[in-house]
Amino acid sequence: MAPRETYRHGNLRHALMVAGVGLAREGGPDAVVLREATRRVGVAPNAAYRHFADRRALLSAVSQAGLAELARTMERQLAKAPSPPRARLRALTRGYLSFAQAEPGLFRAAFATTGMAETDTEEAAGADGRTAYRLLSEALDDLAASGDLPPEHRPDAEYFVWSTVHGMAVLLIDGPLRGLLPSEAEEAERRVADAIERGLCPTRG
Repeated sequence: MAPRETYRHGNLRHALMVAGVGLAREGGPDAVVLREATRRVGVAPNAAYRHFADRRALLSAVSQAGLAELARTMERQLAKAPSPPRARLRALTRGYLSFAQAEPGLFRAAFATTGMAETDTEEAAGADGRTAYRLLSEALDDLAASGDLPPEHRPDAEYFVWSTVHGMAVLLIDGPLRGLLPSEAEEAERRVADAIERGLCPTRG
């Protein structure tokens, strides 16, 4: 209970969110409970309500933290990718799917409460200030600028790519593909990336 004095000076909200992220990692969004977060931090349950009105508010903060970690994972893959726009788009796909498989609980929590506007906030951004959505949008802009993506296919292409990759992520962690061996999961990822290319760039795919 010694840290409580520090929490009174403004660190309690952060400590509760860190505890909430830990709970999400262990059990997904259903495990993010205010009372358990306060127990882990070592404060009375009522102390949490100065910072989070209810469980949903804590889950929203955890969701933003999960989205930020997703963006950072995608950034790391992007940093290793070759320069051609197609390769960079594949790197983002790889980052998205690798995060889902490495952190299934936090991945589920990341999308538990977010509305569309909440996916593109400062709290959901990675190390360089870009969110997962912004990283994807910029990659698609680069693909269009290279001539690979026809102009008529650019509007709202984010939703096509995002829904395809997210659907594969859910299949890999919660659906019938969750039992795939690592090599089989990599092959499934490659096929999804190929399908996205064909859909976006049919004249050259």
